[in-house]
Amino acid sequence: MDWRLMMLIACIGSLSISPLGSKPNVRVLDAQSLTQHSAKQVQQLAESIAVKVLSKDFLGSGILIHRKGSVYQVLTNAHVLRSGNPPYQIQTPDGLIYAANLSKKSDRSISSYFKGNDLAVLQFRSPKINYTVASVGHASTLSVGNEVFAAGFPFDSQGIQDTGFVFRRGQVSLVLNKALEGGYRIGYTNDIVKGMSGGPLLNRAGQVVAINGRHAEPLWGEPYVYQDGTQPEPRLRKQMSQYSWGIPIEEFMQMASPSFTNNYSDTNIQAEVRQ
Repeated sequence: MDWRLMMLIACIGSLSISPLGSKPNVRVLDAQSLTQHSAKQVQQLAESIAVKVLSKDFLGSGILIHRKGSVYQVLTNAHVLRSGNPPYQIQTPDGLIYAANLSKKSDRSISSYFKGNDLAVLQFRSPKINYTVASVGHASTLSVGNEVFAAGFPFDSQGIQDTGFVFRRGQVSLVLNKALEGGYRIGYTNDIVKGMSGGPLLNRAGQVVAINGRHAEPLWGEPYVYQDGTQPEPRLRKQMSQYSWGIPIEEFMQMASPSFTNNYSDTNIQAEVRQ
């Protein structure tokens, strides 16, 4: 057989052929194949994507999660927004404050739109200044013992204003097979306090893998109930109470389809910016 024909057959045999209409093959990188940053580099990334969510007062933290043109989306917890009344504002890492709005769809029913998960999205417009948006990872790749980094803006002792950006190292301690109410599934040792809700939980590659939302040892309420209404056995519940909790980023990404992002109307965004 002609050697050129043999080479052609070999090349064709090495190609991956997908059925018509199937999705293109996408290489999924595991944690080991990603660039591992120093803790200082992860902190710098966290500082560039973490924002403050404001109403009349400071409400909590958020993540610069997406940009389309001059419109930015900020991911936070629904309970952060429920702690204040609109109009909302976003303070970006450079200290500027932008008027922010909920999407029309989220405004009607945050809880049902995010399938009961403790999530919400605000949007604001920055026509002149570009901001860094988060790189998104996969909470599904996390295992107990993995190092993770939590960021946000804690309240002061009076619970009135934030005390500045904080960055805390810790480890994954529990990964639940089924979610608690609000979508919480990732438990970790990082010290999360009031005000850090809505902030990012990052892996060593600097990717957001979860959204902070619950601190350890809650003083009231019953946060340790599964979404199906069942409760963990007492020994596991006691263990859960020792850790902070986050919502896997996948819970948001399931909503982040073209139809999701198209629900954000530029015309509803006020272009107010102030120092």
